Amino acid sequence: MTISRDTLHTLCPLHALLDRHGRIVQAGPTLIKLFDSPVQGERFLDLFEVYRPRAVTAMAGLLQTEGRKLHLRIRLGKRTSLKGVLFPAANGGALINLSFGIAVVDAVRDFSLTGNDFAITDLAIEMLYLVEAKSAAMDSSRRLNTRLQGARLAAEEQAFTDTLTGLKNRRALDHILERLKRTGSDFTVIHLDLDFFKQVNDTDGHAAGDRVLQCVARTMVELTRKDDTVARVGGDEFVIVLPNAMERERLQALCSQLIQRIEAPILHDGKACHVSASIGIARTMGKPVELETLSEQADIALYASKRAGRARFTFFDDTQKATLSQQTSAIAGE
Repeated sequence: MTISRDTLHTLCPLHALLDRHGRIVQAGPTLIKLFDSPVQGERFLDLFEVYRPRAVTAMAGLLQTEGRKLHLRIRLGKRTSLKGVLFPAANGGALINLSFGIAVVDAVRDFSLTGNDFAITDLAIEMLYLVEAKSAAMDSSRRLNTRLQGARLAAEEQAFTDTLTGLKNRRALDHILERLKRTGSDFTVIHLDLDFFKQVNDTDGHAAGDRVLQCVARTMVELTRKDDTVARVGGDEFVIVLPNAMERERLQALCSQLIQRIEAPILHDGKACHVSASIGIARTMGKPVELETLSEQADIALYASKRAGRARFTFFDDTQKATLSQQTSAIAGE
């Protein structure tokens, strides 16, 4: 019985029909796709290396493998492995069927094969469905993981952000200070407290107070560097952390700008709200300092600014601590 060319293409899309010299006289459509070029007229053994059951170098040796499983690999390019079986054909030629022997996953990846490149009854079709299903599941999983990661980052950001001003909150500040402490590098802590903020809240209402806090926060962000941290740690209390050593003159200039900008009237519903800022500054100065101690030093310097008349800045020194206990209670209520 003679099998037509179209029938062979359908039943064995990955086949080669050889003449008695071992040249390909007919090739299945999938075989042609593997080489992306015509293969008719080429010697089969020039295209494929047969390495089991034994090395085969000529057509005579190839014919001796009749009915046995052949292990082959493509000689050039991606060196894809295949398995096949040989049957003698007319005039000393042979039919080699490779349709069930290609590594499906690798072939799909390397040669962009689809279900149309395999016989309808081939188990490779089922494997292709599994590969596609796995790919779709992995894509879905990646998208879900991306959304979950985004949600986690958003939740973390929300947990470290003051909702009114958009600044960092005390929890974020603690993390940043701990990280700076571990690095061992110098940094500066500026404690800023608004003067007369209570009067704004009492006279103009909490909406006006919120407007003032938002404007003050924007001012501090505008005057500080990208790597600096600005945090709201209380109702009208803010902390600025400046990593790396900063000269005293630069800190003075920064604090002067902060006070000047914050003293500018802030409009709310057509009415001007007036506040000022008192500032305390504490620096590590090349010495290991506990974070609690550094925070206390900035607080002491802040209250020194309050005692001196407000709307000013003060650098911490040890002489300030002696007089703090006598006046802290009265000043804190203002």
